[in-house]
Amino acid sequence: MDKRHFLGAALVTGVAPAFASRPAAQAAGPTLLTITGAITRSNRGALDPALDQMMAKQKLAFDRAYALDFAALAALPARTIRPTLEYDGKPHTLRGPLLAEVLAQAGARPRDAAKVLMRAVDGYAAVLEMWQLRAWNFIVATHLDGKPIPLGGLGPLWAVYDADRVPQMAALPVAQRFGACPWALYHLEVMG
Repeated sequence: MDKRHFLGAALVTGVAPAFASRPAAQAAGPTLLTITGAITRSNRGALDPALDQMMAKQKLAFDRAYALDFAALAALPARTIRPTLEYDGKPHTLRGPLLAEVLAQAGARPRDAAKVLMRAVDGYAAVLEMWQLRAWNFIVATHLDGKPIPLGGLGPLWAVYDADRVPQMAALPVAQRFGACPWALYHLEVMG
């Protein structure tokens, strides 16, 4: 092969990867939320039972996933809601990105009838259809009353909506409004 062909081939080989689709950037900080299921983007591989012990104990299984850290979640446009919470019966300010926008980071574009499973660190899980998550404006709350939600309380992430603004939920006693809102959220599964 002459020098010109060699340089041309080297140039094409070096440039081609730049035009190929690249995997999403990995989370720089500790992963707080992992998205699996019907996603088109991933930035981490399969579940490793030795290293992903909590997920393995909760019977999760996936070949690829999308992981987000606090910075990635905080970089998304935030919404603010002010529901009356069941824990003290008082209104509180919660802020975070729309759950639908969080799913979009993983390339998930679920139809209205698709189900999304939301799982908390203690194993509690709630499943809602996507139309409901959109209609109720579910957020992934990162802040409570202006401060990051601490681990060991309701956080660091909480899938929640403003139940006071959803007529059929506002009609219920406050203690019955948040059953579909896992606090200490760490996993979302988009079910085809």
